[in-house]
Amino acid sequence: MAEVKSSRPYESPRRREQAAETRARILDAARRLFEAQGYAATSMNAIAAEAGVALKTVYVAFESKSGVLRELWHVLLRGDERPAPVGERTWYREVLDEPDPARQLRLNARNSRIVKERVAAVMEVLEAAATADPEIQTLWAQIKSEFYENQRAIVRSLARKHALKPGLGVTRATDIVWALNQPTLYHLLVRDRGWSPARYEEWLADAFCSQILAAAADPLR
Repeated sequence: MAEVKSSRPYESPRRREQAAETRARILDAARRLFEAQGYAATSMNAIAAEAGVALKTVYVAFESKSGVLRELWHVLLRGDERPAPVGERTWYREVLDEPDPARQLRLNARNSRIVKERVAAVMEVLEAAATADPEIQTLWAQIKSEFYENQRAIVRSLARKHALKPGLGVTRATDIVWALNQPTLYHLLVRDRGWSPARYEEWLADAFCSQILAAAADPLR
């Protein structure tokens, strides 16, 4: 019997590596352009030229300009191109698994600082783009919803330890953590007032603990 040959092209590890390198180059180029001139003013042609690739390559990799921005956001938020969401990331699970309430919130502040160093400028791009692009508007709404729910999971963990201030429920405590954790505060303190990211992290951790923890749950109080 004659051997049936597959019509699927062979994809070598080197080819996959080259494709990943190309995607990374396109995303780096898009980030520079989005941050410098905004989403609306950045064309797919400009992204291709900045990345040094053919326009078709950009479309094959990301399909649309909104697709480029969406993938850029996910990579910067998660730290790599793996599809696992924030809730499954080691750095987030570490917060949930930490038995000490104050330490949990300080780890949350650490994560906030690390992520904001990566995504703060792109978040401004996203928020501005959401006013004019329906796809980005949907993405922006999803980002805000997921961010709130991730903070709520941390607060629920604290509530199960009976670590919240007396009379402070999960929803109100989550609102406080969510508000303190907004990128706007990072921009005001780090970019506008010249705080170092380390100082921001220390302030945020102290604010988290002082605002929502019962005194017995925070050994520094």
